[in-house]
Amino acid sequence: MMRNTGRVFLLLAMAAVPACADPGDDAAERAAFQQADDRPWREVFADEGTGDWEQKWFLDGEVGKVTNGPEGMTLTAGPEFRNDAHHMVLWTRDSFEGDLKIEYDYTRLDEERRCVTILYIQATGSGRGSFARDIASWSEQRRVPSMRIYYDHMNTYHVSYAAFGNSGTDETSYIRGRRYMPHRTGLKGTELEPDYRFESLFDPGVTHRITVIKRERDLLLRIENPDKVRHCHLRNDKLPVVTGGRIGLRHMFTRSARYRNFRVSTPAETAP
Repeated sequence: MMRNTGRVFLLLAMAAVPACADPGDDAAERAAFQQADDRPWREVFADEGTGDWEQKWFLDGEVGKVTNGPEGMTLTAGPEFRNDAHHMVLWTRDSFEGDLKIEYDYTRLDEERRCVTILYIQATGSGRGSFARDIASWSEQRRVPSMRIYYDHMNTYHVSYAAFGNSGTDETSYIRGRRYMPHRTGLKGTELEPDYRFESLFDPGVTHRITVIKRERDLLLRIENPDKVRHCHLRNDKLPVVTGGRIGLRHMFTRSARYRNFRVSTPAETAP
């Protein structure tokens, strides 16, 4: 069934992204990432992607599918554009507190030039009404995983990547961060600064090693493929800090990708 909430998000996702000449290669961005990465880290979660995904993850949505194979874990959203039931979100069963380093291999399998892929970082429910902090307790409300349920009722950081506008002709992808503010005004005012736009990044069939370091008000990204390395530094200057929760992988309808070597680390001085 078609739902207007998906259309609202698609229009917001189409908002103009500031142009940037050869983004992500600024010395300051590289230095900020390296400083954060040099901190001693201790691994607390690992999934090669080749075993049974249900041991470490649970799924929102009844149309999208997860499969495991020798090359990793494949997420395939439903094929119907603008049908919210065809979104999917895969969540870690574990929750994670404080600063984090998240690393994984990402290989885009679709040829879609619309819609987005999202990484959710430390999601919890708003704590109001039926939306308890433990999002697993209200999974039933996300059988149709429309975007509005998430940004209206969760606290989380969100990173869109391998993301495109909806003209179907855009050759560039963007990276955008958000901090959801539940029970307020939807996605308005949730943006982290700045946005990035890339050419020839996240091409289908090309494996990218993605590393995201969440450090209180900063999200520092390193994206590497065989041809290039790019860095991004998304800043949360005004909104409350996200402190703990689950990690999620969202595919909007029509999107498909393979994940491998998914790892989460916490600072060595705080890890159990």
